[in-house]
Amino acid sequence: MVCKMAAATWSVKISKSQQLLLCRYRLGSAIYSSRGCASERKKGWLQSLFVHKVDPRKDAHSNLLSKKESSNLYKIQFHNVKPECLQEYNSLSAEVQSRLHSDQDYPCEIVGSWNTWYGEQDQAVHLWRYSGGYPALTKSLNMLRDNKEYTEFRKERSKMLISRRNQLLLEFSFWNEPLPRAGPNIYELRTYRLKPGTMIEWGNNWARAIQHRQENEEAVGGFFTQIGDLYLVHHLWAYKDLQSRAETRNSAWLKPGWDENVYYTVPLIRSMESRIMIPLKNSPLQ
Repeated sequence: MVCKMAAATWSVKISKSQQLLLCRYRLGSAIYSSRGCASERKKGWLQSLFVHKVDPRKDAHSNLLSKKESSNLYKIQFHNVKPECLQEYNSLSAEVQSRLHSDQDYPCEIVGSWNTWYGEQDQAVHLWRYSGGYPALTKSLNMLRDNKEYTEFRKERSKMLISRRNQLLLEFSFWNEPLPRAGPNIYELRTYRLKPGTMIEWGNNWARAIQHRQENEEAVGGFFTQIGDLYLVHHLWAYKDLQSRAETRNSAWLKPGWDENVYYTVPLIRSMESRIMIPLKNSPLQ
């Protein structure tokens, strides 16, 4: 029947063998077309599995990750000091920090001060806390701008420095509050440069993983940048010595779940850096 219908469309007479060939051609074209549509439908269905649906955002990442019950803002400073001036620099910094702490109106305090032991040499690292967030930061800057002693300190300090940089940080909601502690300790500052857009995923994994690093009270504080190098994370750890550090880190691998954290967070990292630091005498973190 199909062959007769196909032959009928021609205006000239054709043989039975030609009619059969034409029938096969028409049927083959129909099957190919049907398969092509099915293939396209299958391809579209498979693609839909890998399309990430983005939910509308109603809050910033920083608000989801940081501690809402506190409004603390942190600043970390990295000062590269001329080798011959390091001791003088440390003494001068300690004196200025002590004077600032004695001023009850100054809404800022030093959390910790260190010299880098392993990492960049002749480097000082300072971590500050502004109680009250950005308004406290603005108030501090205005107070220091009108402080003649601090202006003279900056002039003297500039003679000792090779370079300096700073970052404004927020504190992860699931990390410990960095509080003063007795020593002696060494401190490790691990810095992670993440791929843009991965901060929430990083936070979700570490919120579960931090429980595996609390037994020895080595977790001091965890922060992420708000201003400066973005998508930068700092984890601050305390150990009695390098041997204690090695033992504590190795023991984490024996705890179920720690390996999963490493597995899921390593692909989020673009680069990472570790500093081993020695606290200065005036540092609240000893």
